[in-house]
Amino acid sequence: MAEQIQPYKDSKLGKKQQVEQMFDTISGNYDNLNRMISLGTDQGWRRHVLKLVSDTNPESILDIATGTGDLAILLSKSDAERIVGLDLSAGMLEVGKEKVKVLGLQNRIEMIQGDSENLPFEDNSFDAITVAFGVRNFENLEKGLDEILRVLKPNGIFVILETSVPTRFPFKQGYNFYMKTFMPLMGKLFSKDRKAYTYLSESAKNFPFGEELNNILRKIGFSNVKHLPQTMGVATIYTASKQ
Repeated sequence: MAEQIQPYKDSKLGKKQQVEQMFDTISGNYDNLNRMISLGTDQGWRRHVLKLVSDTNPESILDIATGTGDLAILLSKSDAERIVGLDLSAGMLEVGKEKVKVLGLQNRIEMIQGDSENLPFEDNSFDAITVAFGVRNFENLEKGLDEILRVLKPNGIFVILETSVPTRFPFKQGYNFYMKTFMPLMGKLFSKDRKAYTYLSESAKNFPFGEELNNILRKIGFSNVKHLPQTMGVATIYTASKQ
């Protein structure tokens, strides 16, 4: 696996604490900046995740690294009776809770602060688990995935939406230019934390994707592992289940 990328290279905090601090700092304008950086394409990717999850008719869904709750809110369009959004960052959750309140979804969506590597749930608790743009922020990827496997019900579905790197010319070259130049520039211009978007760019480029991440999921114990590249490979959706 590639080297672990951290938000603040000069910090003495561990990656987990750095990620929490980073998202607390950028929570206020995260949604708008995220739409700008992804050119709005992230919305379509999330809708694809919704369809994959809805097709399994889950009664309960856990959205890990829920952030401001975008995916958790979208998942309320499914028939699930219980949706839990979990995140490390209190700042992001406060934004998410307000969005849930405005939409009148308090009875369907619960937003809680928690650690993906030490989930506060019993074994076999959820029919479906999702993570959108969050697994690359895990301090210990395999520990986080092992926890997800633990709380997923047998035959439940696990869906990851994560950045990836295009492998074909000229998309690979265009992607590298975009991530190296445009994304950090947008973060510098519109975010209170310049290092945050440099980190998000670097972590996206260095995180395992495609078959490499598939193999990690299989190693943890997931079955029926598949990946679906999105928008010329700039993101990938992974699906897996628990036997």
